Amino acid sequence: MNMADKTKREFQSGSVKGAALQQSVLLVDDEPDILELLEMTLLKMGLVVDKAACVQEALAKLAANRYDLCLTDMRMPDGDGLEVVKYIAAHSLDVPVAVITAHGNMENAITVLKAGAFDYLAKPLSLEQLRTLVKSALSMPQPSPSADKLLLGNAPAMQKVRDLIERVARSQAPVYISGESGSGKELAARLIVQSGPRSDQPVIAVNCGAIPENLMESEFFGYKKGAFTGADKDRDGFFQAANGGTLFLDEVADLPLTMQVKLLRVIQEKRVRKVGSTTEEPVDVRLISATHKDLAERVKSGQFRQDLYYRLNVIPIQMPSLRELREDIAQIAQQVLNRLRAGVPTRFSDEALRVLQQYDFPGNVRELENIIERALALCSEGVIAAEDLCLSPVEQAEVGERTDKYPLPAYLDRVEKEALMEALQQTNFNRTAAAKLIGLTFRTMRYRMERLGIKSPAGADDAD
Repeated sequence: MNMADKTKREFQSGSVKGAALQQSVLLVDDEPDILELLEMTLLKMGLVVDKAACVQEALAKLAANRYDLCLTDMRMPDGDGLEVVKYIAAHSLDVPVAVITAHGNMENAITVLKAGAFDYLAKPLSLEQLRTLVKSALSMPQPSPSADKLLLGNAPAMQKVRDLIERVARSQAPVYISGESGSGKELAARLIVQSGPRSDQPVIAVNCGAIPENLMESEFFGYKKGAFTGADKDRDGFFQAANGGTLFLDEVADLPLTMQVKLLRVIQEKRVRKVGSTTEEPVDVRLISATHKDLAERVKSGQFRQDLYYRLNVIPIQMPSLRELREDIAQIAQQVLNRLRAGVPTRFSDEALRVLQQYDFPGNVRELENIIERALALCSEGVIAAEDLCLSPVEQAEVGERTDKYPLPAYLDRVEKEALMEALQQTNFNRTAAAKLIGLTFRTMRYRMERLGIKSPAGADDAD
């Protein structure tokens, strides 16, 4: 009796314990040895296993039976695993499918993920990674009917985002969220996690632009005791902290090129090496990345690696700006007001709603929230008037003519730019000295100069 038959008998007699004995898995592979290894592993997990030796047999079984997971090899005599993935997607079968690919063939992995695969495994198979994948796939919750209410608006652009979030939540494919500042990128990432199989696992959010370049490797991958001065004990990095869960890379465009190379390798190998270590350790992390910058343009300019861009941008989600949801602005504003007014009866005047609907909101929903919060403090008798929004001038020389203080964000940018320029000129464009003069850190000073388009003249010295 071989090991697989022995395990089957133990399973049938009830001596093998596992989660959800009724759950079944379809294995698709033309190599009997691999099928036996996979079958034995899954039976020990308490799962019912069915097998197919080719694509056509797999499609027939999927048509006739219900499965909780399908695991298929990529290459088979009569086709490839991509056909199985496409069949499941085309027939709207509620079956997560994972694909076994050749080692190092990330192109195949990305192709199947884009086609709708839940995840992939690379050869040679790691049983530890297999068990992790299976547990994750079989624990996927049904999408919460109320989760999408946090993304406000009924315009087609927002409906499209909500539909896409619901679909990608059940996958393990990397997601890239783009959109203007304040458009809800972090909220979209949170909804993807909440509706997916890793909802009860760690979520580590990292602002890539806030980490000094010389600390990035140790922050992301951890370090061993004695790896450098001050490393008095072993420490895990972001990847280890997010193991089993999700790593959200906010402002991913700010990663320096040296770190991009290291991140690319971790994505491909699913293994990390701590600073000062001679060994690697496996990590199981779903990546969600976001930025308000145009990542494709940064690829063209050589500021972002093209291969990493393709690894992160497997499933793109474009968050609409508030300007694209103009017909929803009144509804969104009312929902924000309901949340902020803390039970105190307050409403918008008709003129206030008209002003909001005509405003362009360069800061999107985040700016809308700030405007309403400020208006709540300024309004009287429970009514938010147009002037309480501080978006229209108090006095106008002519109808329709705005003063130079409006729109407010542009005015504040001008004031900030003037203050920075004054400090820089006083210090001969020494950014370190200028930052100290106006009470900013050097990193914040550099960020604000970049945002406002202030460039140091050639030969400027940043030495203290």
